[in-house]
Amino acid sequence: MTGPSETDAVAERFARRAADAAVAGRYSLLRPDVLQTVQERQRAMLRLFARKGWREPAVLRVVEVGCGAGGNLLELVRLGFAPEHLSGIELLPDRLAAARHTLPAAVTLLPGDATLARIAPASLDVVLQFTVFTSLLDHGFQQRLADAMWQWVRPGGGVLWYDFTVDNPRNPDVRGVPMARVRELFPQARINHRRITLAPPLARAVCAVHPALYGLFNLLPPLRTHVLAWIEKPVA
Repeated sequence: MTGPSETDAVAERFARRAADAAVAGRYSLLRPDVLQTVQERQRAMLRLFARKGWREPAVLRVVEVGCGAGGNLLELVRLGFAPEHLSGIELLPDRLAAARHTLPAAVTLLPGDATLARIAPASLDVVLQFTVFTSLLDHGFQQRLADAMWQWVRPGGGVLWYDFTVDNPRNPDVRGVPMARVRELFPQARINHRRITLAPPLARAVCAVHPALYGLFNLLPPLRTHVLAWIEKPVA
């Protein structure tokens, strides 16, 4: 499968999800399971930032691959990242329009296939990807995108990766990306990661009983389905 056909396939997969009202409502922050998932990820990100010594995030240059409606970039703005140093790339026009409506005007938004984005080599501190690679079913396209992301990162910078590692048997449009595959995609990187996020079907079930059960069940690492990874480009 070639790159362009894979991007067409991604657009079709997301169109199916958007047409399913039940799936769309499943990711609302008004749901206690979703809110706790996001807050857990935020805490893990903040710990990572602290370990990196990022006390002045406003100087960091960041691009998000697959920025969707802009929620993650808006989160970074709230954490002190400067809008003029933030960019997002989004394949789907409706999502890009939503991001433009949501984000400060100083945030740069780029349309289309991220592998074709005109971003200068070694110009970024962080390339962000949150649950994008699990929607890419073509391994060749995955590698081309990873190579582009790696090229954009400066030495000492890295890719901030959040994605799930196991397949969802109920959703053929996604495929888990285990850490072994992440290492294949970025063979020159130094990678640190931690498992987070209670398996979403389980999170929905236990939070329907009581939201406090999310934290209790999430104490068991085998029940966590995602990783937050820092994929660092070594300084030569």
